[in-house]
Amino acid sequence: MTASLHRLYSFRRCPYAMRARLGLLFAGLQVELREIVLKNKPAQMLAISPKGTVPVLQLSDGTVIEESREIMAWALEQQDPQGLLDAKVLHQANALIEQNDNEFKHWLDRYKYADRHPEMTQTEYRQRGEAFLQVLEELLTKNSFLLGDNVTIADIGIMPFVRQFAHVDRNVFYSLPYPNLQLWLQHWLEHPLFLQTMAKFQPWQEGDDVVVFPSSLIGSN
Repeated sequence: MTASLHRLYSFRRCPYAMRARLGLLFAGLQVELREIVLKNKPAQMLAISPKGTVPVLQLSDGTVIEESREIMAWALEQQDPQGLLDAKVLHQANALIEQNDNEFKHWLDRYKYADRHPEMTQTEYRQRGEAFLQVLEELLTKNSFLLGDNVTIADIGIMPFVRQFAHVDRNVFYSLPYPNLQLWLQHWLEHPLFLQTMAKFQPWQEGDDVVVFPSSLIGSN
């Protein structure tokens, strides 16, 4: 492994991988990035993480972290200049992320791929997913971010999934009665660190030059 650099296997459009990259960026950490193609996963990734899902972070000491939530938490435990792991709201943040990853993601997948799940209509799947959007909208009526006036791990842990939900049908999403959530999402879509998160890289192949992500560290305000 490249001296001193941790190695991240990632896929640009995966919301789990997005939030792992956001965690690294907010922590101000650089890693060796290996962008993968899901249909052609590299043997090097499968050797350390046979389940074959992204993201996977291999630390420079060989330790492997396979879950995006754990990658976010690990990165911010190394350094957390903006206090995303605010102890006062961390329990609430973790509960929100848990709801996102289980209940909301279930309906999001069916909304996005409704043709694969004919048990209900796409509209019905969207409405089931909206139960979580309503929770977020209520939180955002009080604050700029989900749990206060500062970014927490809840924001970066949930935003990529709301983005995916919105992008199923942007016109429908922006017609829904969630003005605060829509503004929050738009803020994130324009955020310098999210733009950096979504930089495009060629899929990694053995023998390629090392890609350092991010190539440079920028402020996260």
